[in-house]
Amino acid sequence: MWQGRLKGVVLLLAGISVGAGMAFLFAGYTGLFKEKEVRVDRGAEKEGRRILYWRAPMDPTYISDKPGKSPMGMDLIPVYEGEEDLVEPGTVKIDPVTVQNIGVRTYEIKKVPLVKTVRTIGRIDYDEKRVYHVHTKIEGWVEKLYVDFTGQKVDKGDILLEIYSPELVSTQEEYILAYRYRDTLEADISGGESILELSRRRLELWDVPEHQIRELERTGRIMKTLHIHSPIKGIVIKKSVVEGMFVKPGMNLYTIADLSKVWVYADIYEYEMPWIKVGQEAEMTLASYPGRVFKGRVSFIYPFMEAKTRTNKVRLEFDNPNLELKPDMYANVVLKSEISRQAIAVPKEAVLLSGDRSIVILSRGEGKFKPVEVTLGVETDEYYQVLDGLEEGDVVVTSAHFLIDSESRLKEAITKMLEAKKGTMDHEGMNHEGMDHEGMDHEGMDHDMDMMDHDMMDHGGMDHDMDHH
Repeated sequence: MWQGRLKGVVLLLAGISVGAGMAFLFAGYTGLFKEKEVRVDRGAEKEGRRILYWRAPMDPTYISDKPGKSPMGMDLIPVYEGEEDLVEPGTVKIDPVTVQNIGVRTYEIKKVPLVKTVRTIGRIDYDEKRVYHVHTKIEGWVEKLYVDFTGQKVDKGDILLEIYSPELVSTQEEYILAYRYRDTLEADISGGESILELSRRRLELWDVPEHQIRELERTGRIMKTLHIHSPIKGIVIKKSVVEGMFVKPGMNLYTIADLSKVWVYADIYEYEMPWIKVGQEAEMTLASYPGRVFKGRVSFIYPFMEAKTRTNKVRLEFDNPNLELKPDMYANVVLKSEISRQAIAVPKEAVLLSGDRSIVILSRGEGKFKPVEVTLGVETDEYYQVLDGLEEGDVVVTSAHFLIDSESRLKEAITKMLEAKKGTMDHEGMNHEGMDHEGMDHEGMDHDMDMMDHDMMDHGGMDHDMDHH
């Protein structure tokens, strides 16, 4: 009997010890967990923010309402209140060391003079206004050629050929007689002109040179041949006459071109025509004269398009005092047109062209970058004119913007996914689940305490029974 009571006391003490130990351990674990949450909250409170949720470091779309492990086994990191509001949607924040490592360069937007440059190919040709055809107004035979090959240079007044014409011989005879008897022949013809004046006028109209008329008056001898002189200084580009040839009025004997000025024909595409004006300056370079730039001007814009090439022909004029520019040469032509002296422009390398949109990466400072859409105007060699989207003083990225734009697009997509996921979690009662979790802890503790009281009551009953016995 005594041994049974002693055994019951031992069991009672053992039960009390186990229950007290479990209660102590459970209370200690709960206290540590609460202490950890308090430390986190206090750290957030020191920064003036509280934790909104926890997310996986390698998968931003995985979020949780409490700390723990990600599917990859990594510790979840906290996202504080207001952290998402520190940047605008689509904005990315990059560590300064990373910015330097990827070679980010920036440019401050400012107003610059914009000049539209049009480049094309030109073909040198003769100045049509400086091309002359030499022909005779009488018929006869070519007695002698002084200019007998194509390409020969001639000066104005040089003798080209001598021609024998019976008509010129008879007209000379008539003039000599009138000149000898000019004092006796006083009869006037219609208009009051004398026979001498009419004879001289006929020689002049047949292009008999002045020096031969004076020679005729001085010597009184009839000359068999008369001279044909060059009307201009230039180059013989075509010769159609040989010695002994019989020529008639209107026949083209020589074609002479003055090459002191030349024309250059350039083909301009339809979309470039608004930047071409008569009188604007033109520059020309040739492969045969490397490093030299010839200056000219636009003299005429043809009022029709070329159907096959869909280009508009433009005529340029260039001085050619040394005859370096030769017809049928090909040249590179540059036409510059001033668009604006003060225009907001962005470097071409700073613009991301995506077909229907034009994007630049705007630097917000402190490692923050945001893509913005801009409306572009005229394109020059170095800049795009900005009609809308940027202001003077803005700073844009000119290198590594593809990486930043990709990161921004990823950030924007992730933000939208997070918003959708957070909305779903809020709808399902994320906070309520947290309360249930805490309630589960307290309920479990209360249940364990009730069980311990019940055991104590049983043990008390056991003692009562033992005392009764």
